[in-house]
Amino acid sequence: MQEWILTHTGCEPGAVEGGEEARGAATAPVGREWEVLLAQNAPLAFRVARGVLRNDADAEDVAQEALVRAYQQFERLRERQRFRAWLVRITFRIALDRLRSLKRRKERESQWVLENARTTSSAGAEFAQHLERAVEQLPEKQRLVVLLAAMEGHSLEEVSALLGVPLGTVKSRLFFAKKALAEKLRCFVNPTERL
Repeated sequence: MQEWILTHTGCEPGAVEGGEEARGAATAPVGREWEVLLAQNAPLAFRVARGVLRNDADAEDVAQEALVRAYQQFERLRERQRFRAWLVRITFRIALDRLRSLKRRKERESQWVLENARTTSSAGAEFAQHLERAVEQLPEKQRLVVLLAAMEGHSLEEVSALLGVPLGTVKSRLFFAKKALAEKLRCFVNPTERL
């Protein structure tokens, strides 16, 4: 991405072909200034996005999007010495939008899984309600692993790849989630323990 921006700094987004040559002389100093600022601050965009998202792939996407937006709006920036803060703000806002989007998607997926896991019998319906409450009470990281591995049927390796965490972490989260669920639902295994 940086290479593309560096090689296309003479181009202005939406430039007309005839006016591009006339603008080329005027935008050359701006292009060099952009190159210098980009070289100094591009890694910062990735670090900010990584700090918010905690995922390298998403952070790279957000950093690229932030750099493209900054490039498109660069000529409108009045105080060039504030470029670093401006880029951080752009990156942070895009990363927050991405994080909110990911959370909404996870909520929709978990809601769909829970709705489809319900059974029709009264005992099954009661168990399903308790299971749903127990799953909701799990910490978010454990709940996500349980939903993907146990309810969606993904292998532990697939869950590891989907979440971008080591396999050992997935196993640990699944173990503690199952332990917590077993503790909360033990009255359904041994009906004499119901209160």
